[in-house]
Amino acid sequence: MIGRVRGQLLEVVGRTALIEAAGVAYELEVSAQALQALPEAGGEAALHSHFLVRDDAQQLYGFASRAERDLFRALLRIGGVGPKLALAVISAMPLGELVLAAVGGDASRLVQVPGVGRKTAQRMLVDLKDRLAELDIEADGAAPAAVGEQAAEAERALAALGYKPAEVRRALAEVPDEAASPEQILREALKRLVRP
Repeated sequence: MIGRVRGQLLEVVGRTALIEAAGVAYELEVSAQALQALPEAGGEAALHSHFLVRDDAQQLYGFASRAERDLFRALLRIGGVGPKLALAVISAMPLGELVLAAVGGDASRLVQVPGVGRKTAQRMLVDLKDRLAELDIEADGAAPAAVGEQAAEAERALAALGYKPAEVRRALAEVPDEAASPEQILREALKRLVRP
């Protein structure tokens, strides 16, 4: 498995980046966020990647963060979702919005992605919500700072976005008591995590 590629960016054509690392040029189909994060040609690029092998093709996908790649992998495990659709979904919205939609069961944002109908969106959200705990690869198993299942859901969502457990606990500790739903808790915690 090729999990990360770092090297000189040779060129970008459409959504495909060509990165040379140790004398080998890797062709990666990248997300919109990864595309924006790439330097000018000749600069050093580093992308998290997923190598997909099928009977008819071998494809390498590139992502701006590990959380983005892990969400891509989670989407691939959903029936009826292939790599092109998973990449389109991740490229269509920030990860925070996708996690908020999964936690809140809000399919309206997903149906705006070409190729995603109402039924597919509902299935994606249900399966993704169930997999958020699996994406919690940074978590150290500590209890959430706030009490209740809503806070635990928000904590899993933040961990899936790549925030460290200590950061998450600090942000959740600052969330006002009025925030009761997972969406409200997540919004309030994100405000504290992204402030300068």
